[in-house]
Amino acid sequence: MRILLVEDDAALADGISKALRSENFAVDVARNGEDGMHLGDTEAYDAAVLDLGLPKVDGIGVLNSWRKANRIMPVLILTARDGWSQKVEGFKAGADDYMTKPFRIEELVVRLRALIRRAAGYATPLITCGPLSFDAQLGTFEKDGLPLKLTALEWRVLQCLMLRKDTTVDRSNLVERVYEGDADVDSNSIEVIIARLRRKIGHEMIETERGRGYRLVTPQ
Repeated sequence: MRILLVEDDAALADGISKALRSENFAVDVARNGEDGMHLGDTEAYDAAVLDLGLPKVDGIGVLNSWRKANRIMPVLILTARDGWSQKVEGFKAGADDYMTKPFRIEELVVRLRALIRRAAGYATPLITCGPLSFDAQLGTFEKDGLPLKLTALEWRVLQCLMLRKDTTVDRSNLVERVYEGDADVDSNSIEVIIARLRRKIGHEMIETERGRGYRLVTPQ
């Protein structure tokens, strides 16, 4: 899953990015509101983490702009502003969650996973597809009750397919959700990842719709 982090504190942004990547998220970072607004308008993200006290355009201005443009990605405000009136302002602007600094990175990860899962239409963390199960709260996959060992890219692709099971996911959408904005993506990289996943979960579980993309299905 791909996250947009809009945070002007370089050290904090680097720390959050590193922690999120260790949890298999792809992360793009914007250091001011203007760049964050642009990325949120032009790139595909599963969620955004947004500071309020940003240079050029503040966080509320960024969020207002996204919502007026019908950008529906979940947005978690992460800020030092802990006043009730500021929280209300954030939610009125269209925030889905609100955390104050200082914070624990473990809580940020759990909240992001919950936002992404609910945005995909799942009320509970456990998602199943035949012998495959995904705990969206812990971020773990199992097949036939046994842990499934995945690389970060395999995890991102499989999560994207799992949250949209029985629905064809366009190849271009997979590329957008799996890779960070500055990644050098090989033309057949998704095909390679799909092939590896089929060996791990069963070829019959991932169908190819020629010319479009891939669909995770329950095997017959």
